[in-house]
Amino acid sequence: MTWARRAVPAAAAALAALAARDLLQRDHALLRNFPVLGRARYLLESIGPELRQYIVAGNDEERPFTRDQRRWVYASAKQQNNYFGFGTDNNIEYTPGYPIIKHRTFGRAVPPSSPTAGHEVWLPCAKVLGAARGRPKAFRPDSVVNISGMSFGSLSGRAVEALNRGAALAGCLQNTGEGGLSPYHRRGRELVFQLGTAYFGCRDEHGRFSLDRLREVVAGAPVRALEIKLSQGAKPGLGGLLPGAKVSAEIADTRGVPPGRDCVSPSRHAEFADCDSLLDWVELLATETGLPVGIKSAVGDLDFWEELADLMRDTGRGVDFVTVDGGEGGTGAAPLIFADSVSLPFQQGFARVYRTFAERGLHEQVVFAGAGKLGLPDNAIVAFALGCDLVNVGREAMLAIGCIQAQKCHTDTCPTGVATQNPWLSRGLDPARKSVRVANYLRTLRRDLMKVAQACGVEHPGLIGTDAVEMLDGRTTSTPLAELYGYRPEWGLPSAADRAELVRLMTAEVPQGGSAPPSATAQE
Repeated sequence: MTWARRAVPAAAAALAALAARDLLQRDHALLRNFPVLGRARYLLESIGPELRQYIVAGNDEERPFTRDQRRWVYASAKQQNNYFGFGTDNNIEYTPGYPIIKHRTFGRAVPPSSPTAGHEVWLPCAKVLGAARGRPKAFRPDSVVNISGMSFGSLSGRAVEALNRGAALAGCLQNTGEGGLSPYHRRGRELVFQLGTAYFGCRDEHGRFSLDRLREVVAGAPVRALEIKLSQGAKPGLGGLLPGAKVSAEIADTRGVPPGRDCVSPSRHAEFADCDSLLDWVELLATETGLPVGIKSAVGDLDFWEELADLMRDTGRGVDFVTVDGGEGGTGAAPLIFADSVSLPFQQGFARVYRTFAERGLHEQVVFAGAGKLGLPDNAIVAFALGCDLVNVGREAMLAIGCIQAQKCHTDTCPTGVATQNPWLSRGLDPARKSVRVANYLRTLRRDLMKVAQACGVEHPGLIGTDAVEMLDGRTTSTPLAELYGYRPEWGLPSAADRAELVRLMTAEVPQGGSAPPSATAQE
């Protein structure tokens, strides 16, 4: 009772002090007019995303990922039941642009009936990366699903480690992101090393690109390819800034920058200034390392892509792969106008780039990768039909290791320790356990891609053509994918030789389904 008698006056005094502060401050009219009580508004605003996510929003209303989409990723990662009952609650008939995948009644591939079939399936790339240009270290990626570039610094070290270990368990590649190759990228899986505008991890003491340093990185880690980042879907044309407060000694060592000082990524590369010098640099990197070299870019002005393709056709120089990042892709932080309205969404952007290469007869010589919400099976299938050979997953992989879509990536207060450098928050993420979950998610995505491919009558998602997809225009009409994006009949597929080899590989590895024993009448 004595404690209570003391607590009540203390609480009253605190409220009175808070009310006085609200009345005297001049920044917020609401608080001057409604002291203390007005603070409820700011509290509700701060937890608005959580309220909508868990209480208010319907299954298909929340963005960037709906509740159904997140539930599918979470259940897949935990190996729980990721099926849905009663039927779709998507408003199919009245949603323009809704994709419909057309199954085949009789096809070459026959899906197995077991619900677990395909979970451990080997799903390699349809093309050999670097083979078309004779790179000494050309290889066929073991997985058509790989982890997108997400830098150490943007993600916590524990998150990067969980993704790397998970990639090792699932047998896929992990892109380092532009923040350099950290100790957390060295937990067992092969990597794509990304070179951004600041050349983190391969720069000299003056911040200039260092070929010697790049050779050291490649020699000291399982790097299988190099990716030159030209731009990112959610913020194309912008540089980046990691505030000095976040530049720990570990991040500084990984990036090759001074600790405790603002870490700036310029908006442009210093090693090239046009397509011609870009291709010179690509060939230099490929010659010096033997690795396949590609580019990653969002899609805006098509003049760049047309000039690049013309030079590749006319000079013999060229990139080994192209990663197209859609405007709906993720980012740690971006101005709203860039995240919302700058760069084309994936389908439109990718189709224009692919068509540019195909019109010049180059589409069979380049491995095409896509990114931007392609970690969901329906989006990925459309990407493969348009000509993707690989899909990269970023935020979906983050969801698999615990992200709850709090959308606080830019505040360094991620509550699950994924996108933060706060030691207290990141300590909650256990890389050993979360690596298993991301591996489960990756395997499940591949399983679903395989099941859809077999339903379409083919042995591999890379063999799904544009004739297998239509996009709804409304309740009564739809448009074939090829017509929608101006594709010729032969576009969207690997070469005939690559298709034949892929069928051979898949039929040797994947058991076919079948039917119940036929009746005597059927046997006659």
